[in-house]
Amino acid sequence: MRVFKFGGASVKDAAGVKNVVKVLQHEGTTNTLVIISAMGKMTNAFENVVDAYFYKKNNLKEVLSIVEDFHYQILHGLFEKEHNIYQKVAHLLGELSGFMLRNKSEDYNYVYDQMVGFGELLSTTIVSEYLKEVGVDNQWLDVREYIKTDVNYRDAKINWELTKQLIKENVVSAQLNITQGFLGGVGVETTTLGREGSDYTAGVFAYCLDAESVTIWKDVTGVLNADPRVFTETELLHEISYTEAIEMAFYGASVIHPKTIQPLEQKNIPLFVRSFDDLSNKGTCVGRGKRITPEVPCFIVKKDQILVSISAKDFSFMVESNISDVFEKLDEYKLKVNLIQNSAISF
Repeated sequence: MRVFKFGGASVKDAAGVKNVVKVLQHEGTTNTLVIISAMGKMTNAFENVVDAYFYKKNNLKEVLSIVEDFHYQILHGLFEKEHNIYQKVAHLLGELSGFMLRNKSEDYNYVYDQMVGFGELLSTTIVSEYLKEVGVDNQWLDVREYIKTDVNYRDAKINWELTKQLIKENVVSAQLNITQGFLGGVGVETTTLGREGSDYTAGVFAYCLDAESVTIWKDVTGVLNADPRVFTETELLHEISYTEAIEMAFYGASVIHPKTIQPLEQKNIPLFVRSFDDLSNKGTCVGRGKRITPEVPCFIVKKDQILVSISAKDFSFMVESNISDVFEKLDEYKLKVNLIQNSAISF
């Protein structure tokens, strides 16, 4: 079993969807599970819908039309007007409108998860139908019936035992399966695994299915030693270790989601990062015990950081007892820390 993940950039328009089909035909479609994100920048667009729903009711119709027009434009580039995909997309958009009409909750995080998840449901429905249109049989799966979580909306924690049981018992690995990234389910409600969580979804399925590999298909050649949008000269890393990958991801390398590595490392499942535009390039392989190849420094730029300096009022040392108080407050207010340095009297 192989797990493939395609991000929003790979399905940002009709040409992108056609290219995904080309990739699958080139790599083979049996024993494959494909995870697809929302199309293009649609997660941002759905976030604008949520924002308008809560705070800018006058803009709601406008931001909804942006979402609708975007998806229908892609449909026009892939299907004849009589195709039943138009009804399926209209039904999903109708479900979204229905939720907004009947919802009584004022919990922003809960509402966010119920609405933003339609981006993935729409993208996978469209790709699945187009694959069938060109003769590639596949099974569309609703990931919310497989990945079960707690009710920590927008950053849900996975119920691993139940998730593993559902995936092992219900996913037919011999065929091509299409499902959504980023989403989970608790009861009849939708949850999300955190922004950019589709990579993590790939790791979860791979772990539960004992997959032979995971491939993340990107618009770059693989994992680079620096962000090409910031640095003029970058190098492709052909191999890196799980440890190196998780460090890079945790500190901000956007090519891999930080949570992705842990389930893969537990079962020694290799992760490949490849370009969906250059199928001859083998990209980057992330695995156990691998050295960085080539051995070059890696750079991560993080902007808009805030420096907080803490010291004791009585000029006493910053030692374990009061540093633990600092960490307790950071945890209480869910503040993420990127870099820590302490001296005798400051932290």
